[in-house]
Amino acid sequence: MNNLPYRYAQFDMNLAWEIRQEAGASVVEGVGKNVRYAFMEGIEIWITVVDAAGKAGARKACFVIPRQVRQDESFPFSVKLPLPLEQGMTLKFTYKYNGSDGGDGGMNWMQSFEWAVP
Repeated sequence: MNNLPYRYAQFDMNLAWEIRQEAGASVVEGVGKNVRYAFMEGIEIWITVVDAAGKAGARKACFVIPRQVRQDESFPFSVKLPLPLEQGMTLKFTYKYNGSDGGDGGMNWMQSFEWAVP
């Protein structure tokens, strides 16, 4: 995670990523880490592009494999957006999962944050 340029940290998950351009598209590629639950299952990472005028555009997702990520374990993610990213745009990250401390059931959780494209 330390070698990636962009970061987000919350009570449950840390994310780090980079962005690369690829044939008219942008790839957001990174690593996430479970820092809260005994395990997380069914992790999804959604990214929405918001233009400089505030209009939401492309929205794509990554469904994380392995299905179950234990506490302090990391996992890769990659989301390909069908346009080049430009300064003034914002990426809205939304992540979802079911977290459990090992008891019955678990907690379905969703969190989002925005990140301005430099």
